[in-house]
Amino acid sequence: MCLSEVRRGQSVHISRIEDDAVRTQLIRFGICEGSLLKCLEKIPFGPFMIRHNRQEIAIGREIAEVIQVEGGPLS
Repeated sequence: MCLSEVRRGQSVHISRIEDDAVRTQLIRFGICEGSLLKCLEKIPFGPFMIRHNRQEIAIGREIAEVIQVEGGPLS
């Protein structure tokens, strides 16, 4: 599933980032494949608020569409 399908409060791991430009943008925040994210808020017709470690980031819906995720923390 893609990040845009995640429910508020759900934690997921990034499995794949399909767009090279988006991958480069996220690496600047220390986010890459395997990173654990938590969806803090989904603003209607607006961005997603996510938490990675202790930083909160707003990600636009178009960017969230190209980030593939898998549910839950790794065991």
